[in-house]
Amino acid sequence: MERLEERAKRERLVCDGGMGTQLHSLGLAPGECPEKWCLEKPELVRSVHQAYRDAGSAIVETNTFGGNRYKLAHYGLEGEVEAINRAGAALAREVAGDTQYVMASLGPTGAFMEPYGDETEQAFYDAFAAQARAFEAGGADAVIVETMMAIEECCVAVRAVRENTGLTCLASFTFDPQPDGGYASMMGVTPEQFAGQALAAGAQIIGANCGTGSDHMVGIIARLRAVTQVPLIAMPNAGMPVLVNGNTVFPESPEEMASKAGRLAGAGASILGGCCGTTPAHIAAMARQLKQVR
Repeated sequence: MERLEERAKRERLVCDGGMGTQLHSLGLAPGECPEKWCLEKPELVRSVHQAYRDAGSAIVETNTFGGNRYKLAHYGLEGEVEAINRAGAALAREVAGDTQYVMASLGPTGAFMEPYGDETEQAFYDAFAAQARAFEAGGADAVIVETMMAIEECCVAVRAVRENTGLTCLASFTFDPQPDGGYASMMGVTPEQFAGQALAAGAQIIGANCGTGSDHMVGIIARLRAVTQVPLIAMPNAGMPVLVNGNTVFPESPEEMASKAGRLAGAGASILGGCCGTTPAHIAAMARQLKQVR
């Protein structure tokens, strides 16, 4: 297949939606390691990928978001990094075949690099490189360094992917609305700062995921488009979360979220999908809507 970064320059592509939402609906217990299901319940992970493919996604994102050794150590699984990440990529490849892209999910460590914390840049690099090599061995086409808030961690992850594999590297930050009407990550990074440093580190596609719904995501994508011409990815939540009877709920219906897909595309996004609260129904509605967008 044509490389993802090249195809995204000339064509709008639909990505998939939330993984955690779907796994919980299939029985993932609170506090259970989602990534372990790649080894223990592969048929259920595969069923999520298939549901998104059937919904119209052109990209399958792996169940490996917390697959780094730092996150896996919480479950006593730090020795399973290679097995989990390779299996995650292989499961997605089984569903994607040779007609869909496999995009491996690489999330933050949850730790902090010096001088903000005790971890070294080399330790982060080694952890991300181990994941990246496993993704490539499992058959991935691309890696998305996603839900990042600290630019130093993001850039180390991007370098680890680019220097240890031949995979396409995407970088995606999570931004929050600011009182002045702008956007910044929890660590104070603006979209413009993120774009400049992630691209300098080697990212080939950049964008944003999580944190906000489509309404705010439009503004974030527009700010990224103003400073770069590389393809952009937008993966908003199904609206801004609200508490209902003590439970976090993402309120946007598939139709409501899909109605905003055209605005995201107009702001500059060429890869569109969903994050928290999104389901195959949301992706199917977005795919139908985007067919009408020129």
